Amino acid sequence: MAIRVMLVDDQVLLRTGFRMVLAAQPDMEVVAEAGDGAEAIEILRATAVDVVLMDVRMPRLDGVEATRRICEQPDPPKVLILTTFDLDEYAFSGLKAGASGFMLKDVPPGELLAAIRSVHSGDAVVAPSTTRRLLDRFSPMLPSGMPEPQHKDVAKLTEREREVMLLVAQGLSNGEIAGRLVLSEATVKTHVGRILTKLSLRDRVQVVVLAYETGLVRAGGGAG
Repeated sequence: MAIRVMLVDDQVLLRTGFRMVLAAQPDMEVVAEAGDGAEAIEILRATAVDVVLMDVRMPRLDGVEATRRICEQPDPPKVLILTTFDLDEYAFSGLKAGASGFMLKDVPPGELLAAIRSVHSGDAVVAPSTTRRLLDRFSPMLPSGMPEPQHKDVAKLTEREREVMLLVAQGLSNGEIAGRLVLSEATVKTHVGRILTKLSLRDRVQVVVLAYETGLVRAGGGAG
């Protein structure tokens, strides 16, 4: 069954470009489009969608709030934030709202398609280089700490799991973490899964958010 994609962007030309790229894929189908977050939420009430490509800056209802409302629904579609980065200071908020990842709007078509497939399969899409740049810029905007229970949850991690968590938070892929720690990718994947379970997190995007909010890592990507 083809991946059902919804395009949400107030720029018609951008939606047209994305639609053309996706339409050429045998495993993808654009089933809906919306010009703002409010329209997207309305359409989703009557349309089955697997992945939403969500712009951030839009009239009426922006992508962050739309993402939050969508992700609060039972069995929601995956949301992939599309950002211009240099102009957009809300991408991190989108991740906190429940998005499964973010990509730059000028991403090569192949990377966008791979991101859609990854998100659909349950993985989070956090491009390592983009993660580091985005978090370095936005981390001063984050709150200084989180409620005590979150810190206690982090304390449940083993030394190795904490090590893996810090590298995930710095934007490293499983392959890069495996190389850094001299482990197999399968072992790293297992550690990441245990981290998610112990911290009650949905995916590695939320690992990044938690690590920065608790001060485990600081701006610049180093350990706190």
